[in-house]
Amino acid sequence: MAAITSRYARAFADVVFDRKLDANKTIADLNAIVGVVQNSSDLRKTWDNPSIAAAQKHGVLDALAPRLGLSREVRNFVAIIVDHRRLNELGRIVRQVEQELSDRLGFADAEITSARPLSDGEKQALEQQVHRRTGKNVRARYAQDAALLGGAVVRVGSTIYDGSVQGQLKRLREQLAAC
Repeated sequence: MAAITSRYARAFADVVFDRKLDANKTIADLNAIVGVVQNSSDLRKTWDNPSIAAAQKHGVLDALAPRLGLSREVRNFVAIIVDHRRLNELGRIVRQVEQELSDRLGFADAEITSARPLSDGEKQALEQQVHRRTGKNVRARYAQDAALLGGAVVRVGSTIYDGSVQGQLKRLREQLAAC
């Protein structure tokens, strides 16, 4: 399934770039339709039902699109998802589209966990360090975990940069145990 979600995501990201669409607005539109689909079992049943004609399914989508403020491109993309019976993959496809757009725009999403609240200056310094390491512009989300004792842990994708006191103590413990 990962190959399928990637294929849809890359194709739609191509549309976003070719048509010079606002990536943030496009992601917001996609997330809006995902929310509606997740919250409406009747809608899911209608769009998943093979005995309902595609024209009727498109009619439902056409009624939803203006209410949600969907762009024509997002409406058409959702229609393709519905037509190809990939509605159960819609959430994963949207997350993959978001990742694809972030990669193409040179953004890295970072989850930064610190032992205490960080000042704006400390946040900016951390984001600059992540930028230097990744070469990408950083979109950071911050959290707190007192168990870290001090410092911070930064997760960018599957890479973890552990600058916490807890992490340093763990590494020291491992070095001492190896002696």
